[in-house]
Amino acid sequence: MSITGTSGKTGAGTDVACRLAFFKGLQAITARIHATQDVDEIVFELARELCALFDAERLSFFTVDESGSALVARVKTGAAALGGVRLRIDESSIAGYVALSRRPVNIRDVYDAAGLAAISPGLAFRKTGDERSGYRTRQMLAAPVVDPEGGALYAVIQLINTRHDDEFSGIAQEGLLALAQTLGSAFAKRSKAPATLRSRYHALIAEGRITAAQLEDAMRRVRDGDARADDVLAESFDLTLADLGEAAARFYHVPYEPFRQERVRQMDLLRHIKREYVEQNLWLPLEETDEGIVVLAVDPERVRASRIAQNVFPKSRLAFRVTTAAEFDRTVDQFFEPSMELGSVSDLLHDLLEEEQEISVADDVMAAADNELVKLVNKVIIDAHRQGASDIHIEPRPGKEKTQIRFRKDGTLVPYIQVPASYRNALVTRIKIMCDLDISERRKPQDGKIKFRKYAPLDVELRVATVPTAGGLEDVVMRLLANSEPIKLDKLGLTAHNLERLKKVITKPYGLFFVCGPTGSGKTTTLHSILGHINTPDTKIWTAEDPVEITQKGLRQVQVNRKAGLDFATMMRAFLRADPDVIMVGEMRDLETVSVGIEASLTGHLVLSTLHTNSAPESIVRLLDMGMDPFNFGDALLGVLAQRLAKRLCEHCRTAYRPDEAEVLQLLDEYCEDMQATPDFREDPAAARAAVFARLRTTHADEDGRFTLYRAVGCSECNAGYKGRVGLHELMLATPEAKRMIQERARVSQLLGVALAEGLRTLRQDGIEKVLAGITDMAQVRRVCVR
Repeated sequence: MSITGTSGKTGAGTDVACRLAFFKGLQAITARIHATQDVDEIVFELARELCALFDAERLSFFTVDESGSALVARVKTGAAALGGVRLRIDESSIAGYVALSRRPVNIRDVYDAAGLAAISPGLAFRKTGDERSGYRTRQMLAAPVVDPEGGALYAVIQLINTRHDDEFSGIAQEGLLALAQTLGSAFAKRSKAPATLRSRYHALIAEGRITAAQLEDAMRRVRDGDARADDVLAESFDLTLADLGEAAARFYHVPYEPFRQERVRQMDLLRHIKREYVEQNLWLPLEETDEGIVVLAVDPERVRASRIAQNVFPKSRLAFRVTTAAEFDRTVDQFFEPSMELGSVSDLLHDLLEEEQEISVADDVMAAADNELVKLVNKVIIDAHRQGASDIHIEPRPGKEKTQIRFRKDGTLVPYIQVPASYRNALVTRIKIMCDLDISERRKPQDGKIKFRKYAPLDVELRVATVPTAGGLEDVVMRLLANSEPIKLDKLGLTAHNLERLKKVITKPYGLFFVCGPTGSGKTTTLHSILGHINTPDTKIWTAEDPVEITQKGLRQVQVNRKAGLDFATMMRAFLRADPDVIMVGEMRDLETVSVGIEASLTGHLVLSTLHTNSAPESIVRLLDMGMDPFNFGDALLGVLAQRLAKRLCEHCRTAYRPDEAEVLQLLDEYCEDMQATPDFREDPAAARAAVFARLRTTHADEDGRFTLYRAVGCSECNAGYKGRVGLHELMLATPEAKRMIQERARVSQLLGVALAEGLRTLRQDGIEKVLAGITDMAQVRRVCVR
């Protein structure tokens, strides 16, 4: 029975009867709440009954999110799918005010500004829901749900619009307070008990991604049609497969395993498993690790309970992973569908496994000529090139352990495949044959090159190094040297500040310019971008490189050959007799090469080169320590560009967030830490720090002065949230003051202080600016910018 008759228009006896009936109905509802383990779900189930009991048109139920600063809609009857409405706990909404004040409200007209101001001067009604849905909210009765003992706020419950278009009665207000108290007890009971989820999708409700009503509606559509739950949820609520997978992982208490394009099937695990069996039972062995055999399943609990996987692998430990139905189907296609061209690498491994017993492993040369092994090596190189790998690492292991092959992608090694143990020597022998190395020599390191277009229609060159390891084995590392075009200087990832300064210095007619950094930091790429910028028909440019990795029209490029006596110093002397305008030398590592470079720069040539040093000021001190004359060197120097490569955030899956004040201050601290040597910081640190912060807000914050940062997430397009790399740069120009300090043999700290005062931004500062621009994150900057 509803409380429609309690408005005072009926007799006293009727009022008493209505009151008794109302509280009897409320008691039945509270009994069900006390008996449940899932408070959110019971409110959803009881929503219609509560509306009928309180004679209300609609009900909303908000819970406090994990941060404690916002409310998340769990139940909204009668509303369209709103994707989990979030309200701040403040006076910008009625529910937010109830949460803030911990007091109930009974409002006759939510659009009556005077009536709202009478409750609290700052109270406002959030009209967004009405404007979106066309529904008109009038009356509202709301109460906070708090822990009756500890006073913790759990939720807010709202009743909207009485059916008789009058304000909610005193009995309704009394009843809602009793209901809120019951809910508070239920929440307190749940908070003391271990958290449980009802299904693989309920973690999405707990995180506020969807409401219980939305999940129920999606499940109803799944039952009525042929669509899968994953597909319906993903399409309806803008959820990714990773969101659904992580929710399932929380429910099953096993890690989520996404689909990985580079995964290779382990034929020894799949030898007796057919595709039809996998599709029927929805589980698949992925690989064997230290945990045991990794089993991928859509419902790992069912697979574990039925012991069907344990029956297939009776003597092995199993490690379960959960995935979504769509990603499981893609993995099945990947493992069981033959690929084009050379065939999949898994099929090639399978062919090797079948022939393993027939091959005489003692005859490595004959094994290396085996057709399947030749195709496998070609396939490994082609896959490395397609996946953007910079290096291929082949790592044989002793005994019967398989040979591991790994790719270095974006600076990180990732597993690729494992080759049967009996082929480890033949695999190395095949690679040695391809680069004309001594196949009988296994005790000494060897270096060589593979021109891969001789073996496959792919124009790529590989630099090969073999290294003898324990147990009479040999490791092989192959670096891919694609004959690529240079990157445009504007696309190199330099900030506008550094790009403008760099363009000014490299267009000078003579002088010495260095790019420094560790191996693999992109020094050669940067030099070729600079050469591409100044490469004009009226300029003669000679380069001496080891090896020639990037080719450009208009450049005269020479490959260093130390065996023939062609080293960098010899080539530079030859270039000086060949009427150059610009000379690029791959590396200056000794006194003779640097001396010739200084001589060339002082005689009217622009000389570009690289150094293996950590920072721009350190490069200058290092060269002086090598014995350079400080006066000649100071006159010749134009500048030094130090650089590192950090992983770039994947633009498909990165997640934006607003950093709190502590995180912003931490970034500012790290940015200003490198500036302590400047005069401004020595004189007035607070004012200098404020000036830096103001500049960063001007260049990287929004109109309200708030910064936006991004987190790595991970998707099928990237590697753990990162895809590609971005350069971090530190450009020091040889200004008159810097030249004077070079001639006085100043220390690194003194040079750094002068350079910072004249506009240098350190590698870490450049990285922080790229974090604020959303290109990378601080974890990557801290990893590569060590001081």
